[in-house]
Amino acid sequence: MTQTTTIGLALRFDVQIDGVQVGTFESCSGLAAHYEAFSWQEGGDNGTVVNLPGRLSYDTVTLTRSVDQDSGGIAAWFAGQQQTPSRRTAVIRLYDGNGSNVASWTLEGAWPQSYSGPKLATGPDGDTTAVETLELSHQGFAS
Repeated sequence: MTQTTTIGLALRFDVQIDGVQVGTFESCSGLAAHYEAFSWQEGGDNGTVVNLPGRLSYDTVTLTRSVDQDSGGIAAWFAGQQQTPSRRTAVIRLYDGNGSNVASWTLEGAWPQSYSGPKLATGPDGDTTAVETLELSHQGFAS
């Protein structure tokens, strides 16, 4: 008997912050974590070097989307961090071709580190679609 594997499609995902969908994003990168590595030279054993795990750090998650009616809310959330900083729970869900959830990443203590609005130009250097970018810092993946 053959087992069917469900794969996620990179073009089918959504982003929710505290359970509220925050617009349709077209790109997501930075779902990564890294341990610092410390080299330890064993005393009395000059031929042995052991690598030990150190601190765990998380990459900034970068989300990109076309500007639409939800853009004002995203920019307002970013701007509001100056007066009332707050960390949220962000969930990124990946779907298959049938719309079924394949995988999800829960970012604990997420906050908007950077917001970049679109480049607006009518000349040849302008993009055809106005695009904005939101970068989220977080304290780790929830299990």
